[in-house]
Amino acid sequence: MASPQTKPLLPWKTRLAVYFLSTIFSASRRSDGTVNRRLFDFFDSKLPPNPKPVNGVSSSDVVVDSTRNLWFRVFVPSSSDADAKLPIVVFFHGGGFSFLSPASTAYDGVCRSFCSSFPAVVVSVNYRLTPEHRYPSQYDDGFDVLKFLDENDAVLPKIADVSKCFLAGDSAGGNLAHHVAIRVCQQKLQVVNVIGLISIQPFFGGEERTASEIRIKEAPIVTAEIADWHWKVFLPEGSNRDHEVANVSGPNGVDISGLDYPNTLVFTGGFDPLQDWQKRYYEWLRKCGKEASLIEYPTMIHGFYIFPELPEAAQLISQVKDFITRQVSNAK
Repeated sequence: MASPQTKPLLPWKTRLAVYFLSTIFSASRRSDGTVNRRLFDFFDSKLPPNPKPVNGVSSSDVVVDSTRNLWFRVFVPSSSDADAKLPIVVFFHGGGFSFLSPASTAYDGVCRSFCSSFPAVVVSVNYRLTPEHRYPSQYDDGFDVLKFLDENDAVLPKIADVSKCFLAGDSAGGNLAHHVAIRVCQQKLQVVNVIGLISIQPFFGGEERTASEIRIKEAPIVTAEIADWHWKVFLPEGSNRDHEVANVSGPNGVDISGLDYPNTLVFTGGFDPLQDWQKRYYEWLRKCGKEASLIEYPTMIHGFYIFPELPEAAQLISQVKDFITRQVSNAK
């Protein structure tokens, strides 16, 4: 009988990229709860929007509120029929609420792949970062982008169908997508209709140490201790990790059983210390009477989908495409 795999088997290119990312994240986090922005920004390579199609996708930036640097990048597939109607995917990037942006090379690439593969019009949100801006700044920004699209849908190309909108996010962005979805349910929108949520290795947590957090101590990108740092600089002063926005399925979590919460697709990785929290989220959605699906990648690390050389990244995109196709079909 084969022994269980104890380390993720990644190609050298991916291992080097993961090591580089982990090192920069670690060097930029200060023990006093601040971030060395100058250092991180030096290594965070960014791409400008490109109105000329690259690999079949053009992009542009739209400012929502310059006073808080709230903007989003729109990705549009150039091969679409002018009369076609495509769903929109509002995407929230990861980075522990503290790092990265839609212009970061990795996320520009992820959203381009999403855009061309689904196909869909992708709206990638630049929200304020912690610790300079704590909770609920990120949730306010996320919901305000939805409200902006609801009131100004002309900023999107004519092929964008705002009545078929998906919220999506990875890591901290998955947490953000969840809480924005709750606000959408509670406050309602006029023309934007959220019909699905794509939650990729979402960032949830709690005071308890789960089995996966205890077992996977040396994971790249994120560990239980790294997650603790990000929660500490994000949550309100004096709060612990059982706050309703971190431990969403815990005793303080918002009751969503009576809300028209969107059908949800959750992804986890077998070498992600946060996987137990993510599975609890999925189970909690089901317990609340919501439609949810779970797809597990037993050999993958946190953030594997940003590395296009991994076949699992393409597989994830294909599975999201299938989910979007199903939800759009059911919404007709």
